[in-house]
Amino acid sequence: MTDSHLTRRALLRYGAYGAGAAALAGTAASWDRLTGADIPGRDDGSLVVATLGPAYGPEAIRTLREGFAELHPDIKLRINAVQAVDWSDFFAKILTQVAAGTAPDLVYVATEGVQLFAQRLGVALDRWVKRDAAELKEYFADVHPSLVESMMYEGSLYQLPVEFNAADMYFNRQVLERAGAQFPPPDWSRDDFTALLRDMKRSSGSRFTPYFWTNRLWGGVVPWLFANDTNLLAESKAPGGQWLWDGFYPAGQRAGRGGGFRWTTPQATHDRVEEVYDYLASLIQEGLCTRPEGGNGQNLIGVFSTGRVGVTPAGGFWAGGLHLAGMERDGFDVQYFPRWRTQRMQYGAAGYALLRTSKMQDEAWEFIKYAARRDTLERLFTTNQTTPARRSLLTADRYEKSGPANWPVFYDTLDRFPDTGPIPAPPQVAEVEQVLLKHTGTALASPRSVRPALRRMQGDLEKAMERDV
Repeated sequence: MTDSHLTRRALLRYGAYGAGAAALAGTAASWDRLTGADIPGRDDGSLVVATLGPAYGPEAIRTLREGFAELHPDIKLRINAVQAVDWSDFFAKILTQVAAGTAPDLVYVATEGVQLFAQRLGVALDRWVKRDAAELKEYFADVHPSLVESMMYEGSLYQLPVEFNAADMYFNRQVLERAGAQFPPPDWSRDDFTALLRDMKRSSGSRFTPYFWTNRLWGGVVPWLFANDTNLLAESKAPGGQWLWDGFYPAGQRAGRGGGFRWTTPQATHDRVEEVYDYLASLIQEGLCTRPEGGNGQNLIGVFSTGRVGVTPAGGFWAGGLHLAGMERDGFDVQYFPRWRTQRMQYGAAGYALLRTSKMQDEAWEFIKYAARRDTLERLFTTNQTTPARRSLLTADRYEKSGPANWPVFYDTLDRFPDTGPIPAPPQVAEVEQVLLKHTGTALASPRSVRPALRRMQGDLEKAMERDV
């Protein structure tokens, strides 16, 4: 489960997305054929829900199916755990199913795919939300408006968020003690972060790396861009959405909200973007952090739990992962991402998207509501494998065994920093992320590589954003 949440943020690789889009254009024959296990439930009257197989094991599927059957015994449900290596492979299979006429009714979609699905495949939920407003008031009162806004596109709502993960900073307590360092305060700065890495480096052996991070859209270079009050693409808000904000949120919480995020003009050559890359390059040169391609989410828990890494950015899902890896709750802790020009942070969320091809849209809406219920999420997320979107589920009892001690940080990231927002994920996210990965690796090869690599990144981003998905 932990590896799946780390892998998910490796997201939509260009090749997988491009081939999936080609399938929509009628060239599905270029894809490996799906196995029968990938498309069960067709033609038997079932409501078919597609999830990423590694993220939803047999127990989770049974929990969803049995709970839904109690509420809606008249709706036959089939949950299709598509076996895919990551989200890119998963989305590609879904796109291929659409082209082949075997699409599911609902698809579990993370932030990376929200706008892609909304623009090309999804059904806006507005009419059902308005119809069932009285029933949904409790849900929206329990979910931060930023998470809801991240599921909107051009004024309409396409998903009800059920989980999210913000990029907070995890610390190995043993390494902190070895360095004689104190756990940082909530308002610590980038300079405090650098000084802490130096203390860790001085007190540890040659095989130790203070800061470990991976090259990806979520949790890679992007949280540093947010902290320096910039972004990979110019960010704005779409108009609209007042129907939702006025109906469910008090004035203080709906101020500044719109109809969803827009990410448009590339700005890789902006001075503040260059500052971020210069800073990370300096940490690498000083031996304080890894090159971005140095490792992945699969081995990160191991190196962190054994004390070979001191600090790494991760979300609430890591609490469960470290616990399952055998790390005691007092062996690690978590704090907000450090402040630079701002202390704005980034997150990714997920929920169920309804496809236009579904012939069971009313039944699908009932499942969307069921999947967002408090009791459903309480049964589903028992091992802290993610951060529930519902504020009321984050309690001391939930983190008593798995930790960390500073667990309120997970939801307070949204409450304390109201401008915290989703990772930049326009409909062209597949190509955007591929460009980011490619040129980030090149830019951080040496300090002198930063500016030329960012110029090339800018050109490739401009080409990517001009393409129609």
